[in-house]
This record gives sequence, C-alpha cells and structure tokens, in this order.
Amino acid sequence: MKKLLQINPVIRNNTSTGRIMQEIGDVAMANGWESYIAYSKGRDGIRPCKSNLLPVGNKLSVAIHGLWTRLTDRHGLASNAATRKFIKDIKRLQPDIIHIHNIHGYFLNYQILFDYLKQADIPVVWTVHDCWLYTGHCYYYSSARCDRWKTGCGQCPQRGQFPTSWFIDNSARNFNDKALAFNSIKDKLIIVPVSKWIRGEMSHSFLKDCNFQVIHNGIDLNVFDVQPDDKAVREKYNLGDKKIILGLASIWSKEKGWADFMAMSKMLDEDEVIVMVGVNDEQLKKLPANIVGIRRTENVRQLAELYSSATAFVNPTWQDNYPTVNLEAIACGTPVVTYRTGGSIEAVTEETGFVVEQGDVEGLLAAVREIASKGKEQYTAKCRAHALKNFRKEERYADYLKLYENITHR
Repeated sequence: MKKLLQINPVIRNNTSTGRIMQEIGDVAMANGWESYIAYSKGRDGIRPCKSNLLPVGNKLSVAIHGLWTRLTDRHGLASNAATRKFIKDIKRLQPDIIHIHNIHGYFLNYQILFDYLKQADIPVVWTVHDCWLYTGHCYYYSSARCDRWKTGCGQCPQRGQFPTSWFIDNSARNFNDKALAFNSIKDKLIIVPVSKWIRGEMSHSFLKDCNFQVIHNGIDLNVFDVQPDDKAVREKYNLGDKKIILGLASIWSKEKGWADFMAMSKMLDEDEVIVMVGVNDEQLKKLPANIVGIRRTENVRQLAELYSSATAFVNPTWQDNYPTVNLEAIACGTPVVTYRTGGSIEAVTEETGFVVEQGDVEGLLAAVREIASKGKEQYTAKCRAHALKNFRKEERYADYLKLYENITHR
C-alpha cells in the first residue's frame, strides 16, 4: 500500500490549509493509500483526524523558534532537534510521496529537512498557499507593493510583519538560503500553485525552472449552497429589510480591508448595512452603528445562511492567493465584489460579480448597488451554476490523487 505524508503546521479544520490537508488525506485513503500528517505539536493540539498523525516538536521548541525569528530574522532555521527527530520518522515511515503545504510555522528547520530530501529517493509535491517559499521574509508582498523578491530581497519593508523580526533584516541572506535549499530537489519537486496569479508570479522567482501544475482550491458544495430563507438571519442580527453587504476574514487587518469597510460605512444609505464576520472584541467596540460585527459563526450552516442572505459579498483584500471565501459566497448564490488583487479575481466572472481597482471603495459600493438595482435574484442561479462547474472539492482532490499516481508510476 502506498504511503502519503503531508506536512503543515496546523491540522485544525477551521484553517484552510488544515482542512485541505485532512480532506486530501481522506481521498487518498479512500483510494487505497495510507495517509500520514506531520504537524506542529507546539501549535496545534490533537484534533479529530482520520489520517495517522506525526507530531513535530513541542511548545518549548515553537517558543524558542519564535524568539529566534524575532531576534535574528532567520525564520525556518531553528527547531533543529525537532527536525532531526522528524527525519527519523520519515526514514521509518518510508513514504512514497511527501506533500508539503506550509513549513513556515516555527516548527521545522528547512535547511536540515531539504538536506535530507536532496539525498532521499522520495518525490515532493509542494502546494503554494502563499509567497513565503520564494521571498526573503514575507508571505505576501502585494500590499507593500514590493518586487525585491525578483532580484534578491534586502531592505525589507515588511520586516515587522509575520514572521516578525524586531531588530535585524536578513531578507537577502534568507533569499539566497531558500533558493539554494529548495532548488536542491528541483529534479523531484512538483510545485502546485493554487492560483494562476501565483503561478505567474513564480515565473519570475528563483523557482522558475521547476515543474508546475496549478490546482485550484475547492469547497464542499453540499455545505455551501443557496439557503432559501433569510428570515432567521435578519431577525438574529436585527437587520430588518436592509441590503446586506457581507465581509468575512479569519483575522481583520488593513490587508484584509478593515479600513476600507470603515470608509465604506460613511457612504451608506439608510437601507444599507455592512455585516463583518471575524471581528475580535477590540474591533467590535470600534464599529460604527451601520456595521454589525460577528465574532464567529456558530457552525458552517450559519455561515452559508449569512452568505445567502447578503446582497453581495465584498472582499476588499489587498493581498491574497485564491481566497475560498469568494468560492463559498458564489456557491451560496451571492455575487462577489473584490479588488483586483492576486488570485482573488480568478473565481469571479461577469455573471458572478465585479472586480474593481485596489482602494476604490466607492467602486465597491457602486458595484453592490448595481447588483441591488438589477436584483440579486438575477445572479443567484448563475452563481450556483458556476460553482457546480468549477468549485467541487472532490474534483480538485482527484487532481492531487492523479498527480500522486503519475509521479509514483514514473
């Protein structure tokens, strides 16, 4: 029986990478594979998971790695003992495929890991969820409008952003070390960008000569479906018959469009309201009267009801790869209005929403009002049809399984 080993710092179902990794493992097992998942024991407690689990490190090693990162700007280069123990686990397991999702998470030393992978006879698949693997520091650079990653980094404008460095800028050194480590397995590495945008970006990176295969993220279309009645949602949040402008983020920040929603709130008519899901307690205190803040939904069905109730889902993100929130909204029959940012535009067609230029808050609101004037019902069936054709997670995971089979049959 073939063995699949996936690597990601977290396995939680409420994180996109954790959920995707678990569901890929489920599909692999349903098709005769053994599935193993390596994760950071120091960041993620044991959760219900059908795959076999390989914990890496502990809370102390994560804390030391985090401090090392902040003091030296050398993220991904601590956790030496944890990584060596993990390599012993790999040797004992002897997987047929190693599938990396993220290794930036204060739990692995990438130089030690890739020194082993270079001499091991194991093909590697690496799904690109963000930009960290080809930059000298940051995991996104769009908001900072920085392109130094094309030529070697240095003088990083985002040194204070994740993974935060307090004093030192080692982005140029990190850039060179990553290029050396990751290109060392180029002959057995297949990189899987989750958007056409990041595939295009990587054609200008130090990994441009690697093998690529784009596989978009998918979602559960049985969960994210059009909910016929919005009465319960409107009553629960006291929304009346107002036009609902929905926004959602796991963490609201400037990059996710917090300030843009604040600006939009000043432009609303009396019959319009913004609903923001994912706000924390401090943000909740700062919201104006015409923004309803929700810390989190109680379950996924409630989230689908919110999507379905909205006039439009607005995603004013300044940096993103292929946000699944856009897919979820469209699957629930709600058109998306988003900035022209990264891969955020790839799920949106003329029949399923609007794309406006970054920073054009008036343009976002104008698009919402155009949807309202036409009638959201003009979009619902087209949105759902587009989702059924393009967003099925089963088809995307089948793409991974086909990739695994092709690799192991070479």
